Amino acid sequence: QVLLVESGGGSVQAGGDLRLSCAASGLTFSNYASAWFRQAPGKEREFIAAIGWSGTLIQYADSVKGRFTISRDNVKSTSYLQMSSLKPEDTALYFCAVGFIVTIKPEYNYWGQGTQVSVSS
Repeated sequence: QVLLVESGGGSVQAGGDLRLSCAASGLTFSNYASAWFRQAPGKEREFIAAIGWSGTLIQYADSVKGRFTISRDNVKSTSYLQMSSLKPEDTALYFCAVGFIVTIKPEYNYWGQGTQVSVSS
């Protein structure tokens, strides 16, 4: 059974930092691309960042480019999303996902349950 567990969410003030983690089990993590999406209340799920299986292919949404950094540790079967200079509009439920290709579309094979990030002004 594939399981993705996000952690690291919380409440911060604008300008603060958070690092999200996504621990994967039940699959060979190094064979998969990994991505982060977010969803705010009343809005569609939004692509944030994705990283290929080797870590060399990386994509970011324009809204987070320069502020967020995606990375992965295949030995630990974990991906990370370092978020800096957070803004109130970054408030959302953040999901990690894994799939066979890097894409900005929410077409990944497996998804976590999400971790809440709240940014106050």
